[in-house]
Amino acid sequence: MASIGVMSLIGIVSHIFFIALTWRLLLGVNFDPLIRKNRVGEARLLLIFLTIAIGTLVSNFVLDIIRWTLDIPLLF
Repeated sequence: MASIGVMSLIGIVSHIFFIALTWRLLLGVNFDPLIRKNRVGEARLLLIFLTIAIGTLVSNFVLDIIRWTLDIPLLF
């Protein structure tokens, strides 16, 4: 039971970390040419959704690698 709690905590921290990292990376991208005038609110919302989507995908990938690595000894 304790290992499930530890993996849950690692998952939460991983998601938050990668979402924050993605946010910092996307702030460095110049989206100004893609944004229409008077549509700044929609552009910010899109940036937030992109950040959550990309950060979650990367976090799930890392968590899957960790889980698969921990399951390798079960083969033998």
